[in-house]
Amino acid sequence: MRKPWMADITLVLVAVIWGTTFLIVQQAIASLPPNTFNAVRFTIAALFLLVIYFIRNRHRRHTSEWRGPLFRAGAILGFWLCLGYALQTVGLLYTSPSKAGFITGLAVVLVPLFSFLLLRERVKPFAIFGVILAAFGLYLLTQNQSFSFNLGDALIFVGAICFAMQIVSTGKYAPSFAALPLAITQLGTVGVMSWLYAFFFEDWSRAFDPAILFIPEVAFGLIVTSIFATALAFLAQTALQKQTSSTRVALIFALEPVFAAVTSYVFIHEILSGRQLTGCLLIFTGMILAELPIQEWVRNFRQRKPNDGRESA
Repeated sequence: MRKPWMADITLVLVAVIWGTTFLIVQQAIASLPPNTFNAVRFTIAALFLLVIYFIRNRHRRHTSEWRGPLFRAGAILGFWLCLGYALQTVGLLYTSPSKAGFITGLAVVLVPLFSFLLLRERVKPFAIFGVILAAFGLYLLTQNQSFSFNLGDALIFVGAICFAMQIVSTGKYAPSFAALPLAITQLGTVGVMSWLYAFFFEDWSRAFDPAILFIPEVAFGLIVTSIFATALAFLAQTALQKQTSSTRVALIFALEPVFAAVTSYVFIHEILSGRQLTGCLLIFTGMILAELPIQEWVRNFRQRKPNDGRESA
């Protein structure tokens, strides 16, 4: 009985870390350009996992995992992940961490729709209702007097679409490959793509300037996001998800935007209006409805025959 609870507690810690990174990244990219930050972050994470891989496999002579299909799958996953993080990180220049957390959480709601469109998986009725609820919540969270996103909200929303595509693609490719090599390839792809963007469009040389790298917000941001929020968080999810149900994992990770809002309130005193809080609640509810097997629960309940006393007669 211990293992499932320990797995849940650890995954809650992962959600806490992911929730806090919105504020941490926002503070770091004030000194380091957004995609340059991502380039350093994912390079460190990929190298960290590569070291772990070689330590775990130091006595093996064959590395059959590293083949063409693995690199192709990792490149596809890395492409979507890179777009998601690039848009999210740039978006944080223009919007608040708490709003970014809840908008990013829409990826959970969009996954059932994309699974239907791309993989032809059946869409649960409650998932459709969850999408509608979350869309209305997004409107309440992001709109002011005029009907328009600000730039940061729009970028992060498109980033949420990319994250949803990455989740759907992971469901397609992950069963065919070992988790650690696939993660290394995926994160390495994000690192390479981020470096290319930074080389052409940002002052990438700042990533090698000690005066910038050792700014407390930048150094702390890189350590937390690369090691804890990327490399170790992925390993924890991969290893511990086997000890608990997918539904519980989804519900635990739905807490990520809540922790983002709490972090913003505690450290930068960000306060959302009543309408924005209502929008957050609707998005959170939509995320839960998109994942909970409510229809299955109702069907199982209906299949239970009530004991009307005739059996004992």
